[in-house]
Amino acid sequence: MKGIRARLVIHFGLILLLIVLLLEGLFYWAVHTYYFGTAAETLVTRSVTFTNFINKYTSGYRLKDKARYILENISKEENAKIEVLDLSGKVILNSYGFQTAEVIDTPDVSEALQSGSGLYVGKSPQTKERVMAVSHPLTYLGDHVGVLRYSVSAEPLDAAVYRIALYGAGVGTVVVVFAFSLSLIIANRIVGPIQELTRAATQMATGNFSARARKRFDDEVGTLAETFNYMAEEISKNEQMKNDFISSVSHELRTPLTSIKGWGETLISGGLEDKEETLLGLEVISKETDRLIGLVEELLDFSKFQSGEVKLLTERLDLRDILEDVRIQFAVRSQEKNVTLDVHLPGSPLPVSVDPNRMKQIFVNLLDNAFKFTPGGGTIEVALQTDQTHVRVSVRDTGEGISPADLPHVTEKFYKGQSRQPGSGLGLSICRELVRLHGGQFEVASTRGEGTTVTVVLPLAKSLGGI
Repeated sequence: MKGIRARLVIHFGLILLLIVLLLEGLFYWAVHTYYFGTAAETLVTRSVTFTNFINKYTSGYRLKDKARYILENISKEENAKIEVLDLSGKVILNSYGFQTAEVIDTPDVSEALQSGSGLYVGKSPQTKERVMAVSHPLTYLGDHVGVLRYSVSAEPLDAAVYRIALYGAGVGTVVVVFAFSLSLIIANRIVGPIQELTRAATQMATGNFSARARKRFDDEVGTLAETFNYMAEEISKNEQMKNDFISSVSHELRTPLTSIKGWGETLISGGLEDKEETLLGLEVISKETDRLIGLVEELLDFSKFQSGEVKLLTERLDLRDILEDVRIQFAVRSQEKNVTLDVHLPGSPLPVSVDPNRMKQIFVNLLDNAFKFTPGGGTIEVALQTDQTHVRVSVRDTGEGISPADLPHVTEKFYKGQSRQPGSGLGLSICRELVRLHGGQFEVASTRGEGTTVTVVLPLAKSLGGI
């Protein structure tokens, strides 16, 4: 038995054992006090009564006369040993009629002469037997002349107390054994789910991401099981996303490389004699190279975001300048694909504090996606709205739209959903992170078959001098 189970059982058992021992001690003390207290009270009452009687009716008797009178008037039912002592503790006469001449120097004798009453519980110096003795002074004409001592054996009381204590110890032992058994059951109920969690975690560590922990109870361990299962689901999703990403990136890398290699071999074998074919091949190679560069840049950006190394080089500028540059950049693509690109810029400046390169990257990525998914004859519109603190830039297209199932996930890393368009699945994720770093908001809305609207909300800066 190791670990938490052992600690729970041992700690719980030790605490319970200490409690039982404490209760046993209190119980023994209470029983001992009750038995001996009752016996002492009875003996004191009898001694006081008889001593007062003797002192009252034999006040003119000397000690030896008192002793004979006491011997003559002892009840036959009296089971205590009665002794008459002189002031030195010497036995003048006892209830058996003997003059032993032994000296009794137990504390009760001196206490009786000093304070009028004495009680002693302990071993008899003569018999070595445990006794209980009560002493009171005998008087002659008002002066102490001796001591009347009552004594009984305390061993029957000790035996009775010991017997009751044994019964109590037996009950305590049963309680401790039962408590240990109960603590073992409780420990198993606590440790069992944890062991199951450990097994599931071990399976996950070996690559089995389908492992799940069963929630047994609605407590902290049950909450831990739920959290573990949620983590397992997220890991499974990320693992699947990683596999999809590797497959997608492999395909994305292979396609342009195949085109580059194919055209390279064609140009080499053709000897560069056909000028038109050579130019076409070089154009394809250039475009495919640009695709590769874009893919690698996205991967590099993703790596920087993961490691927290992205730093913005912000400056104050007019957001209209960036949007105008992007419009000019996509003007040729708009004509080639027969897609109308409308960029509505306000007449007044839009001062923002941004990293111009990163901000341009955001809108280039958004417009690139819009052109990918908008068929010929469609429209892409860039609209702006401002208030006192923010500017909203919306990129709206009339493309195929995004399905409701894919919409909540389009900004997740590597997620491509049902799309068959080329790409790494990192574009929108990178855009969202860049907007967040600028203190803005990133929103995506879409209707299947009608188009998609991506909105970037940025905080406005103070007015720019000279604009």
